Amino acid sequence: MTTLELDDLLNEMRERHWAFHYFGLRHDPKAIGAVYDWRTCADVVILRDEEDATAFRVPTFPDTDVFAPEMVSWQYHAAAAWTLRAVLTLPQPGAPGAPIGLLTPAEKCAVPQEWRRPMSVRH
Repeated sequence: MTTLELDDLLNEMRERHWAFHYFGLRHDPKAIGAVYDWRTCADVVILRDEEDATAFRVPTFPDTDVFAPEMVSWQYHAAAAWTLRAVLTLPQPGAPGAPIGLLTPAEKCAVPQEWRRPMSVRH
């Protein structure tokens, strides 16, 4: 996977209106989070580097912290490109094949509190 291919996947996320969260300094973040809100759930990506990324679908309620989920209905952990491909091809909620069960999230489904300040968001 080249950086150009990864950039194409990130551009596709921007075109689909994912919100990007930069944890730490914007020019040198500790991680980048991306969230797509489906109203009853959200698809979330945490990019740590090109070889370490996590994606998951989390049920959402008014007090849900999508970057520290208690339960997820789907999760995927791999290199950034594979992770972005997986989340971008996940069926939308309610569609055939969409995940519906609940799972305990892996530790990688959370962004540590100490990484969250400063944080900037770009829609």
